Amino acid sequence: MAFGDQPAYLRVADDLRKKITAGELPPHARLPSQARIREEYGVSDTVALEARKVLMAEGLVEGRSGSGTYVRAQPVPRRVVRGGFHTAGETTPFRQEQADDRITGAWEAESEQEEAGGEIAGRLGVGVGERVMRTRYVFRSQGEVVMLSTSWEPLELTGRTPVMLPEEGPLAGRGVVDRMAALDLVVDNMAEEVGARPGRAEEVLALGGVPGHWVMVISRTYFAGGRPVETADVVVLAERYRIGYRLPVK
Repeated sequence: MAFGDQPAYLRVADDLRKKITAGELPPHARLPSQARIREEYGVSDTVALEARKVLMAEGLVEGRSGSGTYVRAQPVPRRVVRGGFHTAGETTPFRQEQADDRITGAWEAESEQEEAGGEIAGRLGVGVGERVMRTRYVFRSQGEVVMLSTSWEPLELTGRTPVMLPEEGPLAGRGVVDRMAALDLVVDNMAEEVGARPGRAEEVLALGGVPGHWVMVISRTYFAGGRPVETADVVVLAERYRIGYRLPVK
């Protein structure tokens, strides 16, 4: 078998990847053993092992303890629709993160005070070490965890007020727009950035992925008159979702 100038393990991984994509190695099929790869491609055990590691890192195959390595069934990507900031009347935290009206869901939330680290302090325009309220959300649709979210709000704004806890009090679950309005702060702008990174172990586990999966992170900040009033990170598995935006034309 003739190969190009790539390292041997990448050439083997590329050929196996093509077989998976073409259906020659269908979902749940066992990947050729290390000995079989060594024999078929004329490579060493080390090369065969590294090629399998590449496919595992790409999420194409998975190891099963005591059984071998198998081709993973690839999910059909679904859309997470973003729709800008929401005006008064929005009552569902799930809807605030997923603007597709056809999708319904539930959520769990937990709030705790902490000191702002460098990144969060910068995003909120407060000093490092200042107290913030951190709220962690788990969003589910049809029983499946679809996204995680962590938000931070400066306690210099919300502390000792009825809206200090996002999911408790008279405006529980109403979202940052309504809650800030109760403090005479008009949320008039929102900024989002979308990036990707390897998922942290606890994130991937919660989202139902496997170690090595990448996640997309939507970093969002709400502003009232130019002042940041909340910032958050929304996390979804990159292989399962595509981020779509539905924005008004002005």
